[in-house]
Amino acid sequence: MNIVERQVGDIAIIDLQGNIMFEEGDLEVRAAVTRVLDAGRKKVILNMAEVPYMDSAGLSELVRCYVAINKRGGKLALLDLTRKVNDLLTIAKLLTVFETFDSEAEAVKSFNS
Repeated sequence: MNIVERQVGDIAIIDLQGNIMFEEGDLEVRAAVTRVLDAGRKKVILNMAEVPYMDSAGLSELVRCYVAINKRGGKLALLDLTRKVNDLLTIAKLLTVFETFDSEAEAVKSFNS
């Protein structure tokens, strides 16, 4: 798993590259979100454009991140879901929980409205 953290204004964007699975990426995603929250940033976008696959552990980690961010009064958005990840979120009925966006500009704009 390769993770790049960047910032656009007061929004943390975490670019993920690789699978999010049990013992492969799930703990790295948790660590990245924890770093962002510990730095006081509460607006988070997970860029999923280069996440080809996610299993139930990855799904659980997304939910855990969502809860952790919400507990601190923040907001999480998912950006550019791959087809397989979108299908998994649909099957798990989590597309109604997560805000998803196809473009970074739309995702960033959603935090200001």
